[in-house]
Amino acid sequence: MAAGGFCKLPNGSVVVALNLPSPGSGAGSVRVLVHAQNRARALTRLRNLGLRAVYLRGNAAPPSPDEVTAVLHHPDGLIWRTAPDTAVQDLSVELWHPIRSLLRRTAQP
Repeated sequence: MAAGGFCKLPNGSVVVALNLPSPGSGAGSVRVLVHAQNRARALTRLRNLGLRAVYLRGNAAPPSPDEVTAVLHHPDGLIWRTAPDTAVQDLSVELWHPIRSLLRRTAQP
């Protein structure tokens, strides 16, 4: 289970944002953004990548306008970065990464 939220875009599609435990390392968490036709398809995209226990309950942490812009401008519509610490809100430090880099990082021994 993960904290997160979604926002519906004017064209009917949605952007889903989830805070997930960092795969592989176990320390910290990552913020994942997915653009899809609906919430179910967004979660299915993540499950198909191997993130099986991903659920969206409620809308406690919806994506910010900057996050929506970032995911809409990415060709895959699926990006991540380290989740910001609640004490430190400087989000300009880390750039967004394609999801492939997260999956590659967890596959290394």
